[in-house]
Amino acid sequence: MRQIVLDTETTGLEVGKGHRLIEIGCVELAERRRTGRTFHRYLNPQRAIDEGARAVTGISDDFLLDKPLFASIAEDFLAFVADAELVIHNAAFDLSFIDSELALAGLGERRLGGRAPVLDTLELAREKYPGQKNSLDALCKRLDVDNAHRELHGALLDAELLADVYLAMTAGQGDLGLTAVVARAQIRIVRPGARASLRVLAASLDEIAAHAARLASIDAASKGRCRWQLQ
Repeated sequence: MRQIVLDTETTGLEVGKGHRLIEIGCVELAERRRTGRTFHRYLNPQRAIDEGARAVTGISDDFLLDKPLFASIAEDFLAFVADAELVIHNAAFDLSFIDSELALAGLGERRLGGRAPVLDTLELAREKYPGQKNSLDALCKRLDVDNAHRELHGALLDAELLADVYLAMTAGQGDLGLTAVVARAQIRIVRPGARASLRVLAASLDEIAAHAARLASIDAASKGRCRWQLQ
């Protein structure tokens, strides 16, 4: 499973008022592990940055003057995120800006919103920690992710922190405890045309009880979504 943890910085909060991307950062995960591959670009937005955005990111208008336009890096970005699930905190915000930039670059038909699979970690956190603060900083503190070096917002830095937060928040979901069972199973290969002599073994009462307990545990962990429960 390939995932891209993504974050952006912008000139302001409202894409409908003409605000643009100024930074995009991505971290690649494969099978819930960092691969070491990242995508990071600063971008020339061709407009001034709002004072609030400058204060949060520390990025100045002058710093971005010699940076590339989004249109010139769009294909590289799309290639990096292709065929991956996107992991984004408050996904609607970032995707609205990315899709706006794709449209301005003449690539509106390749927008990500509604096309790419997206996991919104803000929605995940709200479900997991209802009634609590679920900002990236709050989640770092709650999940013991070290963010002491985060003095300002930055797309790549925040994507790296979000990757750690996401993995901590979903720890254990990648393994339902079945690996050891599969490892102990003995697989017999039957050649085409050969007739297999099969023994049918009925489960013991202890095995049935252990199976029921395992399903109950999965059902509790998934908040009633276990599809293997017997009716």
